[in-house]
Amino acid sequence: MTVATAVGIGALAVGGGSSGGSRAHPSASGSPVTKASDGLRHTSIEVSEGGCGRGWTGATRGKQVFDLRNTSSRPAEVYLTNPANGAVYGEVEGLGPGTSRPLSVTLGGGSYAFVCLPEDADAVTGPTVTVSGPARGGGPAAVPVSQQDLIPPTIAYQKWVAGRMDELVRRTDALRSAIHCGDLTTARAAWLPAHLVYERMGAAYGTFGDADGSINGTTAGLTDGVHDPDFTGFHRLEYGLWHGESASSLRPVADRLVKDVRDLRDDWPQERMDPADLGLRAHEIMENTVQFELTGRTDYGSGTNLATARANLDGTRAVLRRLEPLLKPRAPWLPELESDLDRAQRTLERSHHGDRWTPLDRLGRTGRQRLNADTGALVERLAQVAALMDVRRTR
Repeated sequence: MTVATAVGIGALAVGGGSSGGSRAHPSASGSPVTKASDGLRHTSIEVSEGGCGRGWTGATRGKQVFDLRNTSSRPAEVYLTNPANGAVYGEVEGLGPGTSRPLSVTLGGGSYAFVCLPEDADAVTGPTVTVSGPARGGGPAAVPVSQQDLIPPTIAYQKWVAGRMDELVRRTDALRSAIHCGDLTTARAAWLPAHLVYERMGAAYGTFGDADGSINGTTAGLTDGVHDPDFTGFHRLEYGLWHGESASSLRPVADRLVKDVRDLRDDWPQERMDPADLGLRAHEIMENTVQFELTGRTDYGSGTNLATARANLDGTRAVLRRLEPLLKPRAPWLPELESDLDRAQRTLERSHHGDRWTPLDRLGRTGRQRLNADTGALVERLAQVAALMDVRRTR
């Protein structure tokens, strides 16, 4: 995996952009140590197949910056690790040939080694460097997960999705029946419960493939917008039900939705989710919620975006429950994540009144600010989950 930006493992160190305002001076050990305008100790580290980690010999505790220099002809990933168990303290991805990038870390006493992973070449582990003193005060580290680690929670999540399929079929059948009977009041009441069942399965959308577009697609990219023949599924019915379309005009749309949902249920046992995607999906569900639901971009008349956001929160929790055995030993901030989830849930529930939800455009300024703050904080925390569950190269 080679990307253009650096990523971190949860709350661990993250490689950033170039640092400036520094001047070099030699340390007592001869290491290329730099004092920069940020006031931190900087050490220049070579990244190459023949010299991984070269330059670090004057080890100290505390917050500091390693300026990683790729002197090779290949892009590379770089990890600062505990050589005893492979736990990662910080990382930089996509370090191009001839380029440098700083990696800021806080070190306690212990043993450390840089691991360089050049593109299309074997991993190289640099020399082990020992930092004297107590381990306390150092930054967090986490043992990377493997593809094999992620298979059990992925299978468990797929089974959870399978357990939702019959309810999805049952509720879409009820929605279609109301439309076929010409009872659009009942159809409007049946639309949201059916839609929310689907929304709670958000982590599976990549595996649903084209079915997701048919069942839950919007007008994005469609030439004729709401009148485009490729606009189908829940949102097409939503538009019709809340814009005065007749039952007869909506019957074919409802029939198509029921068929697509039934096909999805029947095909699901043969589908296989990519285990490497599960942690990322936990983050993407709420990231998409903020981007699409909380901006009203997916509202076609029902005014139920906040209900959808609440269902998406349930979907996020469903993923996290399956990942919990992997997260517990790696994420000391899990209690804070649970608090963030609860806070966002309470904020959303303030807009829930019986079987009705407050439309976005009727939220007061204070309520909107609270919603933005709570969901934004949750998305940031879930980004740590995605980073922790990212499968990393080890060789």
